[in-house]
Parts: sequence; structure tokens; C-alpha cells
Amino acid sequence: MGTQMTKPQAQPDKGVSLIRVAAAEYNMEPAAFAETVKVTIFPTGKATNEQLAAFLAVAHEYKLNPFLKEIFAFPTKSGGVMPIVSIDGWLKIITRHPEFDWMDFAEEVSEDGKPFSYTCTIKRKDRERPTVVTEYYAECKRNTEPWNQMPHRMMRHKSVKECGRVAFGFSGIQDEDEARDAVQRIDAEAKPAIPAVTRRSIQAAAPAQPEPIAANPDADPAPVHGIPADDFFA
Repeated sequence: MGTQMTKPQAQPDKGVSLIRVAAAEYNMEPAAFAETVKVTIFPTGKATNEQLAAFLAVAHEYKLNPFLKEIFAFPTKSGGVMPIVSIDGWLKIITRHPEFDWMDFAEEVSEDGKPFSYTCTIKRKDRERPTVVTEYYAECKRNTEPWNQMPHRMMRHKSVKECGRVAFGFSGIQDEDEARDAVQRIDAEAKPAIPAVTRRSIQAAAPAQPEPIAANPDADPAPVHGIPADDFFA
């Protein structure tokens, strides 16, 4: 009885990189795609392959387009990368979620005309009660141009992001304010708490020598334990 040899089936290419997969989505060559992302998405125009891979992993997970500024990168001094999602990106992942039903807002304004709080309500199709999240101006305000010029709009953005995060459980992404805080914290933790000090060798001082006492033949013998010497030796 002959032995039948079967031709081994071709195994799927496990070496397909994330860069190649992402490049195919935009009909670009992997090398050109990687260089374009580094130059246009990263603030410094440069990034390591590890930083690029980490960034593309998040963009791919949430199906966000970096060229439309839906997601961009913020490198840390320690070598990592912080993915930042713009308000357009947050609205995209919220409204296209299969369980998204509707969204509503409510604003409370202070006497000086500034926003006091902003509430976002998101209703999911698979839940009876909606998700309601309130953000407060005093906790969110930053001394930046967008916050100084458009505080009401910025509060609306904050409420959308936080409510969407709670309603749908989005993780691993943040807005620009959160990313800057996280980067500062990471960079601070990477630095030593106590600066290094160069120790200097100090030569020990010679022990002090007692000064010699000149002998005085005319002086009376010194008392011992309070007893005159003449009485002690009598």
C-alpha cells in the first residue's frame, strides 16, 4: 500500500506588520506611509519605529484617520507616545458605535457669563437609562487660547468625551489636555527624585593635642578629689 504525500498548505503570512496593514488602507507603500505619518502626525516630524507602531495600533483599533486629524501623536521624553484624539475623532467613534441612539446637552452659566458646568447625555439602544455626565468649568479650565476664547465650546467638548468614555468604555485614548498632563507626569517620574551629588573625600583633621603645662616648683601640689595634697599624702 503506497503512502500518499499531501502538499503542505500555505500558511498565512504572520510577518505582515501593522504598518503594511495601515498603509494598505490608504493605498500607499509601507515605507512611504510610515515616513508620511512621522512627518505629518508627530509634532517633531520624527519618531522611532516603536513609537509609530504604538500610535498606529491605537488608530487601527478605533478606525481613526490620522491624516484628517482625528488622532495624532504626542511623544514623551521617556521614549513613549501618547495618542491624542481630537473632538472630531471622539464624535466619530461615539456616533458610529452600533449601540448609539442619541445625544443631548445642558449648560449652566455663572453670573459673569462664563460656563459653570456642562452636562452631556448619551442614550444607548441596549440600555434603558441614558448615561449622564457633568463636567465643571473650574476643574477643566486651562490657560490656553482655545479655553480663553471659546470656553463654552471647550466645555461641550469635555462633556462629550467624558460621557462617551463612560457610556461605551473607550480606553487608551485622551484629549490634548489629558495627554499633556500625562506626559508631564511620566517625564517627572522618569527623573530621579533626589539629584545625584558627587561625594568629595575630606581629609580627617589631626586630633587636638593637649597643651603642655609648664612646671612651677613654687606652686602647691594640686588637690586630688577636693582634698589638699598635703593632707592626702600625710
